[in-house]
Amino acid sequence: MPRRNLLKALPLTAAGLVLAASGTSAEQRPVEAGRILVAYYSRTGNTAVIARQIRRATDATLFEIKTETPYPEDYQATVDQARRETQSQYLPPLGHFVADIGRYDTVYLGMPIWGMTAPPVIRSFLRAHDLSGKVVIPFITHGGYGLGNSIDVLRAHMPDATLRPAFSMEADQERRTLDRVSGWLAEN
Repeated sequence: MPRRNLLKALPLTAAGLVLAASGTSAEQRPVEAGRILVAYYSRTGNTAVIARQIRRATDATLFEIKTETPYPEDYQATVDQARRETQSQYLPPLGHFVADIGRYDTVYLGMPIWGMTAPPVIRSFLRAHDLSGKVVIPFITHGGYGLGNSIDVLRAHMPDATLRPAFSMEADQERRTLDRVSGWLAEN
């Protein structure tokens, strides 16, 4: 089954999402409603769609990760800024924080892939929130190049969390859209 259809095919229950992400049976790993956090960063809205679906299915708390200063709206400006931040290991300040991260047992962590890695804002989030002892289930959107080293980044930033296998899918890619529009404009 194509990955983009996986969420549609899953039974939309907390146990169903944990089963899909971890390969664990509901009898082995029940998830208590209200103890689940869905934290995500989404620049274009693709990751946000998945986050909201997980929230509805699990009756979780939804938390949008934001930087203190938003990334530029212009795609290329964001790519350039993210590249500089990643190369310099800069962690952009967050706009807000999860008030009581300790109350959550399970964290669904959503992000796009930027430059074959986790965006700097995700590294900021992980640095600011102690996820030790929590089950972390990543959900990742990408433009067709896969996960890059994002899972290694997550492991490095939360060594004492239980990291479950990630759900990932190719989402509409802004670069591809811009290239197609540029080609069309060049022809006209």
